[in-house]
Amino acid sequence: LPNLLFYGPPGTGKTSTILAAARELFGPELFRQRVLELNASDERGIQVIREKVKAFAQLTASGTRADGKVCPPFKIVILDEADSMTSAAQAALRRTMEKESKTTRFCLICNYISRIIEPLTSRCSKFRFKPLSDKIQQQRVLDVAEKEHVKISGEAVSYLVKVSEGDLRKAITFLQSATRLMGGKEITEKIVTEIAGVIPKETIDGVILACKSFSFEKLERMAKNLINEGYAVAQLVNQLHDVVVESEDFSDKQKSAIAEKLADVDKCLADGADEYLQLMSLCALVMQQLSQSS
Repeated sequence: LPNLLFYGPPGTGKTSTILAAARELFGPELFRQRVLELNASDERGIQVIREKVKAFAQLTASGTRADGKVCPPFKIVILDEADSMTSAAQAALRRTMEKESKTTRFCLICNYISRIIEPLTSRCSKFRFKPLSDKIQQQRVLDVAEKEHVKISGEAVSYLVKVSEGDLRKAITFLQSATRLMGGKEITEKIVTEIAGVIPKETIDGVILACKSFSFEKLERMAKNLINEGYAVAQLVNQLHDVVVESEDFSDKQKSAIAEKLADVDKCLADGADEYLQLMSLCALVMQQLSQSS
């Protein structure tokens, strides 16, 4: 087993994979002694890497289990969310990784490989976890629903998979929330929409219609209503992007101008800007682009 580096979006099974592999290698009784798991929530500064990880790595491990079965003569250190470790802490790992390679294997797990320093990535075998395919997610959600005796319609399952965008953890969380809300009744697509905070298609169409009306009053009314309904503007930005890109109503030039504005608004919202002003600014630009074509 080489040193491993798992990276990819959240909810795609990176941590589950290494934990399952470790349980298979060591069995339930040795698992506790042989595996050191440090998460982003644990203290993982340079000091901990030097003391805790080094001390754990230096212990030797035997090649047999208590029940006499053969097991690998090494230990595993799992550093979850390794991209949130400081560069200094990552640098402190370099030597330990090499020196203790006889008795210890490291598994780094992260969402963004670009935040792991180059010397560490070159010491590991890299595995990229892709967002899960709709088919796999659908099977899993149905499997969970069956075992938990949850009634869910076929459309709701498809929609659940669509809104979770390849993140199985998110899909299961939504399913859980919907079950609690329905209290044993069948889960429908409408309920999933409400729980996921997805903006209904009619509302998105309403936004575009308001932009096509070329009336600033209508636009203002629509923006106020949208925010009073409790919808997140960041969510609108995501959904509007797909609608605009796939739409036949806009020319390529208009699409590029709107997409650029969407990116600006998204950045401003992430920095904590006012939702209403950003929404108005976005809609005003869409309106301006539409007025050029008519």
